[in-house]
Amino acid sequence: MLMAQTAGAWTLADLDRLPDDGNSYELIDGALFVTPAPSPAHETLVAVMHVILSPYVLSERLGLVYASRASVRTSNGHVEPDLLVRPTPERPPATWETAPTPLLIVEVLSTSTRRRDHEQKREFYLRVGVPEYWIVDRWARTIRVIAADADDVVADAMLVWQPEGAGEALVIDVRAYFCEALGDCDGE
Repeated sequence: MLMAQTAGAWTLADLDRLPDDGNSYELIDGALFVTPAPSPAHETLVAVMHVILSPYVLSERLGLVYASRASVRTSNGHVEPDLLVRPTPERPPATWETAPTPLLIVEVLSTSTRRRDHEQKREFYLRVGVPEYWIVDRWARTIRVIAADADDVVADAMLVWQPEGAGEALVIDVRAYFCEALGDCDGE
């Protein structure tokens, strides 16, 4: 269902002219990606992760957790991650291009975004300087942690996140996260 459009290179101006029709439109290096509305399971994983991240981000004064239509935008790219943690400037930025670089991006895999999340988005996030990128895989019940100049870590039991500036680490029980979001907690 998801296809990158290959007839010519898309621009941000082209992207901005697309209709608000319920699909998500993203642009990476001239390729347009169209994604239909996410499933309930996908959105539940996003919502539960938001509940986990928000108290920590606020208590550590790291910024805010953004979801749903918040974007990372550059001169040649526009993506809308499932969740992102972004430092809070004194005033909200006028545009997404001028917003601070996120400290963390979280993408929840779906059948239509699996390849893009592992390839194009991975390269894009690392290129724009995002320190950490998580890929949540509901089928494997794992969270892949991607950081520049480090080997990927695939967490299936515990995930520890301590971004620069945080006094304490956030420890996520990965099994409990998936159990809460998806049920089917056999083996817990």
